[in-house]
Amino acid sequence: MFESLTERLDQALKTLTGRGKLSEADVDAGLREVRLALLEADVNYKVVKDFVASIRARAVGAEVMDSLNPGQQLVKIVDEEMVRLLGDRVPMGYAPSPPTVIVLAGLQGSGKTTTAGKLALFTRREGHRPLLVSTDVRRPAAMEQLEILAKSINAPAYAPRGTDPVAIVAIARESLAEARRVNADVVIVDTAGRLQVDEDLLAELKRITDAVPAQHRLLVLDAMTGQQAVNVTVSFQRTISLSGAILTKMDGDARGGAALSLRAVTQCPIQFVGVGEKLTDLEIFYPDRMASRILGMGDVLTLIEKAQDQVDASQAREMEKKLRAGRLTLTDFMEQLKQVKKMGPLEGIIGMLPGAGKIKNLAGALPTDDQLKEMEAIILSMTPLERERPEVMDGSRRRRIARGAGTDIAAVNRLLKGFQQMQQMMKQMGKGKRIKGLPMDPAQLLKG
Repeated sequence: MFESLTERLDQALKTLTGRGKLSEADVDAGLREVRLALLEADVNYKVVKDFVASIRARAVGAEVMDSLNPGQQLVKIVDEEMVRLLGDRVPMGYAPSPPTVIVLAGLQGSGKTTTAGKLALFTRREGHRPLLVSTDVRRPAAMEQLEILAKSINAPAYAPRGTDPVAIVAIARESLAEARRVNADVVIVDTAGRLQVDEDLLAELKRITDAVPAQHRLLVLDAMTGQQAVNVTVSFQRTISLSGAILTKMDGDARGGAALSLRAVTQCPIQFVGVGEKLTDLEIFYPDRMASRILGMGDVLTLIEKAQDQVDASQAREMEKKLRAGRLTLTDFMEQLKQVKKMGPLEGIIGMLPGAGKIKNLAGALPTDDQLKEMEAIILSMTPLERERPEVMDGSRRRRIARGAGTDIAAVNRLLKGFQQMQQMMKQMGKGKRIKGLPMDPAQLLKG
């Protein structure tokens, strides 16, 4: 997420953070690079201009010039101004008298239907009972897709078949009665999209939002469209008075133009971000955490929340005891792989760590999702004895395991060697010893 922008901003600010004193010329030179980085990230020009002007106004005053560490103080100002630019967090409230109606709007291909499923899962985790509704009578299999998503999370769906566009208002109205029937207190209405904003699309949305008491009118936007997302928001905002936006495909957005421009230009708050294809890959939008990620300072709070959601606390404590005692088995190791996979792509997890840019630059050092699957397949191809006591594995056993996992002996050997080294390291750490040659920088650790 935002890899290109993070790298450029890091380079722009790096020359300033190590200096004992800053002149106005130094600040101007640094901010010139910040401005270029934001423009290359497809951030709105006026937004960039105002953002840099705000930083400079604070940076050339006593706040920075007279501080003990002016470079770090400047980075702090950039962080604060970026949080201000991203806007305040607007929590999604629920209607005092159910059901809470959420209407999702957006262009075709922005990910509305998948987002509807993600939002349903999110509301259920908050203790609510969602009903998924499809009013998309035009796109082939749109209603079937919503029903499949609903079934995958055990939620009810209302998607009556029909091809008459006039029927969409009736579907929206009838969904309220359906919600009462299935005892749902949240109704999520998925609407039809178009390739571009047009009068028919906006008129259709207006009829739906007029027909149901929508507490939330959320625009689903593809983050990778950059400034175009801002233009789309302006068009929708004029017609249905949006209450918020959801940015999808943030995991593939290396630039960040949409996220940084949207609130400043449209005043429409970002409420959620989609960070992957799974239905669990929906995150609440926290401006301070997002600014921290963009500036390469990580997002430890979100990482902790993900771990708390996916990792069993008692299992984690038991695992810690085994690690300290150096008694980790391959079965334990496989369980750890499963826990990591639940938290999402490894690159996304690494990206939440402070200084992650240094680690992520070592692309070849990070195992890919396919490699993690291969490791799991190798362990599953072992007998219980082999997982508990890897030292019993001779050549014939390794060949059998490789065949069972659909890989070669070299991959089996790599896994066993890495596991053996990890066990040795854990034994030393459990005894409180400093591991000879173990680097303190995680980037160096991955190089080894």
